[in-house]
Amino acid sequence: MTISKIPDGYKQTEIGVIPEDWEVKRLQETVKKFLNGGTPSTQKVEYWCGHIPWITGADIVKQQVSDIRRFITLGAIKNSSTNIVEKGNLLLVSRTGVGKLAIAPFDIAISQDFTGIYLKNEILLTKYIYYYLDFNSCELQSQNQGTSIQGITRDRLSIMLIPIPPIPEQSAIAAALSDTDSLITSLEQLIAKKRAIKQGAMEELLTGKRRLPGFCGEWEVKKLGEVSFVTKLAGFEYTMYFDYSKSGDVVAIRALNIKNGKLKLNDIHTIPKETSNLLKRSKLFKGDLVLSYVGTLGQVAVIPEDDKYHLAPNVAKVSVNRNKVDSFYLNQFLNSERGQCEILKLAASTTQAALSMQNLREVLILLPNTKAEQTAIAQILSDMDTEIEALEQKLEKYKKIKQGMMEELLTGRTRLI
Repeated sequence: MTISKIPDGYKQTEIGVIPEDWEVKRLQETVKKFLNGGTPSTQKVEYWCGHIPWITGADIVKQQVSDIRRFITLGAIKNSSTNIVEKGNLLLVSRTGVGKLAIAPFDIAISQDFTGIYLKNEILLTKYIYYYLDFNSCELQSQNQGTSIQGITRDRLSIMLIPIPPIPEQSAIAAALSDTDSLITSLEQLIAKKRAIKQGAMEELLTGKRRLPGFCGEWEVKKLGEVSFVTKLAGFEYTMYFDYSKSGDVVAIRALNIKNGKLKLNDIHTIPKETSNLLKRSKLFKGDLVLSYVGTLGQVAVIPEDDKYHLAPNVAKVSVNRNKVDSFYLNQFLNSERGQCEILKLAASTTQAALSMQNLREVLILLPNTKAEQTAIAQILSDMDTEIEALEQKLEKYKKIKQGMMEELLTGRTRLI
């Protein structure tokens, strides 16, 4: 049996190998006080018309307090078990959503979902423990107890073991992670802004409110069936011919592979080529559209290449008249607010929302009178999509960087001091 060597400057502890100058303490040793929460009587209308923000676990989003939905009075606090957690202290969801946490952005009253934690900041900084518990949220969730309402008890919370660097290092770790959070937040805000700009452009360009230079003439209102061939496969065709696997030659496009106008192929079923060749009607070609017609209705995307993709259940094929219609324009229109409304208003409610092929053929679309204008509009919107996708990739990269930083800094593998 090989015993791994502990690096110089490190030591073995109950929670693993940490730097020699770090300590391990139970959470209760670092806490000034725990605060319980509660809900004022909802029968007392006068309790819910005050100016004191009051939150439940549902109000914690992305480990921050989201928009405040409810406000209570001082009377509500005096006559219930709620408490106010002062700005800068830790808010930990200890039931109904264990693992959520935040730092109070202002004085805030809490429901029974929370435990408010006031720390001895000469031992443990709030911002450091915030990142440590966020990184170890799975450990918190593993402490869940109860049947009807799961939660983590005060006793279990109190005995959690925490690695504690010297205060200057805690501060440096928290600052580094906070800077990364700021980058992530600014990117999220930029993406939201770009999406709003694109939404505005779609509203103007796909309805003819704004025309591109060099184009004129009246637009047409057409039914989808007038400008394309809309079809699906019968159930027996799937059961007779399709042999799904994870290692076939051809991708089967299912409804979950279509999202926001794009193919999402991170979870795919494939079909062995010898099997798929038996079913010519399932084959998709470059420029065809695929549209989900059962369950999650109206998800639309364009097929980017030939001879790779086939239809799967609950997805229709829309083959456009390519002399008159630009597939990419049609994709943008059907994914716009107006296009989605046109699709969804034709949905028939049975046991689950569904569209027949005849429904789909009746969907109304707005078409510029020339394919050239359609293509020009589609290109502008596609360029916006490309910019947004690049920002989203950058965002994912930053999130992975932050995760790596947490793993290094909160275990002491990488030292900042």
